[in-house]
Amino acid sequence: MAPSRNKKRRPSFRRLLKTSGTKLDNKLKNRQMKRTNCDKKQRKEHKRMRQALKGVAMAAPRPLDVTAKRPEEEEDDEHFLETLPTDMMDDSDLQQMASFLSRDLSSCGPVHGAKKRKSEVVRGYEKIPRKMAAAPDEEKEVLHLLPIKDKTRLIPQSVHRVVTKQLDEDEEEEEEEEEEATQEAEMGGSELVNGPPLTPAQQREVRMCKIKDRKLTIARLASCVIANPVNNIKCVKQLRGMLMEADPSVAVTVRKLAMGSLMEIFKDIAPTYKIRPLTAAEKAAKVKKETQQLREFEEGLLSQYKLYLEDLEQIIKDWKHEKSKRSRAVSLDSYGGLAQVAVRCLCELLQAMAHFNFHNNILVALAPLTNDPVRTVSDMCCHAFAQLFRQDRVGGASLAAVRVISGLLKSLNYNVRPQVLQTLLSVRIQEALVKKDVKDLTPAVKLMRHKDKQKNLSRMQRKWKKAEEKLSQELLEAEASDSKDKKMKTHTETLNIVFLIYFRILKKAHKSALLPAVLEGLANFAHLINLEFFDDLLNVLQSLIQSGDLTNRERLHCIQTVFTILSGQGDALNIDPLNFYSELYAMLPQLHAGAPNDDVMIVLRCLDGMLIRRRKQVSLQRAMAFIKRLSALSLHVLSHGSVGLLAAARAALHSFPRCDFLLDNEVQGSGVYLAELSQPEHCNAHNTALWELHALQRHFHPVVRQLAAHLSVGAPSEGASALPLELSRRSPVQLFEDYDVKDMTFNPPVAPPRHKKKEVFRADWSLLDGDLQRLVDDALSARQEAELDFMPSHKYSCTHVKMSKMT
Repeated sequence: MAPSRNKKRRPSFRRLLKTSGTKLDNKLKNRQMKRTNCDKKQRKEHKRMRQALKGVAMAAPRPLDVTAKRPEEEEDDEHFLETLPTDMMDDSDLQQMASFLSRDLSSCGPVHGAKKRKSEVVRGYEKIPRKMAAAPDEEKEVLHLLPIKDKTRLIPQSVHRVVTKQLDEDEEEEEEEEEEATQEAEMGGSELVNGPPLTPAQQREVRMCKIKDRKLTIARLASCVIANPVNNIKCVKQLRGMLMEADPSVAVTVRKLAMGSLMEIFKDIAPTYKIRPLTAAEKAAKVKKETQQLREFEEGLLSQYKLYLEDLEQIIKDWKHEKSKRSRAVSLDSYGGLAQVAVRCLCELLQAMAHFNFHNNILVALAPLTNDPVRTVSDMCCHAFAQLFRQDRVGGASLAAVRVISGLLKSLNYNVRPQVLQTLLSVRIQEALVKKDVKDLTPAVKLMRHKDKQKNLSRMQRKWKKAEEKLSQELLEAEASDSKDKKMKTHTETLNIVFLIYFRILKKAHKSALLPAVLEGLANFAHLINLEFFDDLLNVLQSLIQSGDLTNRERLHCIQTVFTILSGQGDALNIDPLNFYSELYAMLPQLHAGAPNDDVMIVLRCLDGMLIRRRKQVSLQRAMAFIKRLSALSLHVLSHGSVGLLAAARAALHSFPRCDFLLDNEVQGSGVYLAELSQPEHCNAHNTALWELHALQRHFHPVVRQLAAHLSVGAPSEGASALPLELSRRSPVQLFEDYDVKDMTFNPPVAPPRHKKKEVFRADWSLLDGDLQRLVDDALSARQEAELDFMPSHKYSCTHVKMSKMT
């Protein structure tokens, strides 16, 4: 008979895997519960032991041969012993019974944990110090001995010992060192201990020796760090310790040297990425020795860099609050120089370490110093912020800096120096938006959807496609270049904050000293303003110009802002800014060689937006009036201003070819030219001529002469009268900057005049006086030195002239 088959189904492999996983989880849970219960029991026992030991420590010491008993227990024991029948017990039984009844039940625990608790009790008791003061009396000391352990409890033992109080040797040495340091600080480094006072020359020599020694130490430590930063990062800590130099004679110098050296070291050894803290899993994971060494280096570098920045900030705070140190190594008068060096170090780190950690902390520390009363400190910080804006290509650092500046302006209610707002002119928003990113020029990688893969590709093709997409994503991440969308988002947020600052000042503090910087900033970023704000902004600018409270430079900035808006996105608006044309036309005669020539550059930019870019909206009469006024203005400005204005007139002639009849003397219509009229449309400029070009052809500057001659023949693009390429390809603003005379020198240099002094007499020369001519002939014929005597009878007033013989 065949054996009966087992009806129980054999579990599958997957089922076994599931059950095994469940069993493992249950085992882990049970183990954790047991561990938790054990920990709870141990904590309870430790708590009970601490309470018992606390009572033992506070109790009075007992003799060694006496067992501690309570009075109540003694009375109960005696009563119980008296009631017992003595004929049934021996003396040993009575003694054992007495010890059993007199035991301390608080020290006894459950039966199942007796062994473990007893061991824990002994182990905890060993942690109690052997010596403890028994009373406020300093001459007595309680010495705790090892306890006696029986079956029921621990019997503590202690004795009293009389001791004499005396200081340890280490404490005495520390007190002696403190006294010596205090004495040296009071001496001020000018006198030696137990020695005669030093002369000023000797003090200077000692100080130079100390400074030389400190310099060598700083150089040695810095060289070690630069040579091997990973292994010698501890040298940075030693250098940072020199920031607390205690010798009053060299404290200021050594601290300055240490600050500068540490700044250069951090700039050299800092990586080009931010160091993030490690997670718990990363710390617990096993890594290679090199990786662990690198992690330790990054952790030490970050710690030392943070402490260094805190030291610099503390120096600046002490200077601002006029706080003196306890060591008195540096006086309050010297804190100014230390603080300036600290500010310079922070400014250098702000520019060079924009990619590293704690950059935002540096921004917060330096932002209030841009408005500092000390001009040197404020200029240093403003220059650092402007340089940061120019160097930032991504936009993250600029956004953080603009946020900090905006918060500073708001907290101070916009009562700051104009230089703080002028730093915002260096933000690279305009260049970054115009310039194409390298990554944008590459074709975009389009990822296929899962359905498309299933339909169009085979299994092997899907596998390769998935690997290729993963590789392309890793390559894009390895390029470490931000996408265009992220860049545009950052720049847009930065621009919004900048415009928010400008609009708040225009609304609240339009009569403050910040208005010129605001108008200049609006003129710089006007092409990026949203169309929704154009109408309100134009009305505000027109009201500012008509108020009469603005200077010429501020009015020029308003006009530049208006035409920058209308030349960009505002080109779609159907607006004729005739009032702004009239304002600029009336302001041109106010420019002269005695006024700042920086206004000429703003005029050139305004003319580019008014005449060249809007040539289809400008009438011929208006263009001729501006060309005539530019040629007249070229006569009474500096040489580089004349070059720029003539170049602008040349561009206008090319944009309006019909203006060439200004070069003729014939009258083109009725009326007389009114040069003083402020309306360019009604001044009858067609009835005048550009006679100023003939005067400019005799100018001392060669480029002015060249441009005047070129314009007088109609500004041809080809032929003998055409300009060379180096002049024709540059804009009026570029020519104005290239030939600037801000260094008070001719640009280009002017050749010196020829020397006209006569060094040699010629034989064919003749004098009007016959007697004098005869004497000269005799001297020349004798070929020797002769004396010519001119008597008062002659019409010459000379006395004696010596002529040397001629060779």
